[in-house]
Amino acid sequence: MPVELVLQNFIDGQFVGTESHIDSYNPSTGEVYAKVPDSGEADVNAAVQAAKAAFPGWSETPAAERSRILNRIADLIETHLEEFAQAESRDQGKPVSLARTVDIPRAVYNFRFFATTILHKTESATYLETMQATNYTVRTPLGVAGLISPWNLPLYLLTWKIAPAIACGNTVVCKPSEMTSVTAWMMCRLLNDAGLPQGVVNVVFGYGPKAGEAIVKHPDVPLVSFTGSTLIGQRITEQSAPHCKKLSLELGGKNPCIIFADADMEKCIPTVVRSSFANQGEVCLCSSRIFVQRSVYQQFLQKFVNATSKIQVGNPADPMTTMGALISKEHLNKVKGYVNLAYEEGATILCGEGKDELKLSDSLKNGYYMLPTVITDVTDSSRCMQEEIFGPVTCVVPFDTEDEVISRANNVKYGLSASLWTQDVSRTMRMCRKLEAGTIWTNCWMVRDLNMPFGGMKASGVGREGFKDSVEFFTEEKTVCIKH
Repeated sequence: MPVELVLQNFIDGQFVGTESHIDSYNPSTGEVYAKVPDSGEADVNAAVQAAKAAFPGWSETPAAERSRILNRIADLIETHLEEFAQAESRDQGKPVSLARTVDIPRAVYNFRFFATTILHKTESATYLETMQATNYTVRTPLGVAGLISPWNLPLYLLTWKIAPAIACGNTVVCKPSEMTSVTAWMMCRLLNDAGLPQGVVNVVFGYGPKAGEAIVKHPDVPLVSFTGSTLIGQRITEQSAPHCKKLSLELGGKNPCIIFADADMEKCIPTVVRSSFANQGEVCLCSSRIFVQRSVYQQFLQKFVNATSKIQVGNPADPMTTMGALISKEHLNKVKGYVNLAYEEGATILCGEGKDELKLSDSLKNGYYMLPTVITDVTDSSRCMQEEIFGPVTCVVPFDTEDEVISRANNVKYGLSASLWTQDVSRTMRMCRKLEAGTIWTNCWMVRDLNMPFGGMKASGVGREGFKDSVEFFTEEKTVCIKH
């Protein structure tokens, strides 16, 4: 098959080619369909220089004008929403229906949200009567922000970083995942038309150890925002430490879903199926450990497995598909490896990989597909209960008491999110104080108010994102004292 796209870096408002490229595969077919720049230190240096040169002018641009430009970017993406959705699906493997209704609309909303919030910022002030002095605070942008985004929600999470960074007056150098770079490149094609000054947003494509590390280590990049694995987050922390950089790290998760006997099963089952297998389970917030109170354990299992078995796995372009292809052959093998490991440890596979037959058309035979898989009879210490699988695999185990399940839910190194299913408000209030998770949903999942802080505890990250928290991260607060 001929390569359909050859991407270029976007530096100082211009597209710039590179000598070498990385093959980008269509997960649904296993075929190369794009060439992504294999950027290195020289490319990053050029991008940082452009961003640094653009910073004085952009940081002095009135908030109302920055807001107008962000809204214009949102409008242009929305105008091309279907093109972006099709590209995101083909690049990442997710159903096009998901990209059309979730990923791209959220990317649009990210720009609109921060375009609005920067118009309503407030500062604090005090009057020190005994000294006849007025103190007040002012927030100023820091300079060039390094933004590194993952492959699972490509444009969704890249814009979640770009929007607050430039809204606050910073300029940026971004590196999307080399596996899902197309929609970032498409967005760059719209930035000049939106009126964004050259150099404010720069995008270099390539591998993390080359392009990503060059951004993290660069002395003219004072802050780095990263979403990805805990292992890479630890490496970024080590590399940035000599420079005392400001870091925001949204890392892995091994999220518990806790279902009590009083849960509304009619609402619980479809939501937990979605929280386990949405986006092929390639979401850091997915429910990968499901604890069910023993009195309703068998009832839940039967209904959950029945609902899971109805998930339509197949061509992401098919409107009937509810689960597409995993991101790569290597990742598919890794996820399947965890299922094999569960077998070896004596677990029971109730449905999915190794249990049921996956039927695919000939055109999809080389794609990276697997069935959603439900595992039981696993111990809390097993690797399937301790490690982030990041695929369509979830474990279901029984519990008896509230204190027991809190202890078991917290018994992992991660602390990103949790979800509770109960009608008891008092129980909810008690448990939310004890569960070690940055976000706790009750009787729902993935209901997000962007005004609220988002981030993890323990090995799930450092810092928070959201209206107030993102503004605080992308600015420096100063205290000004004026003696009368």
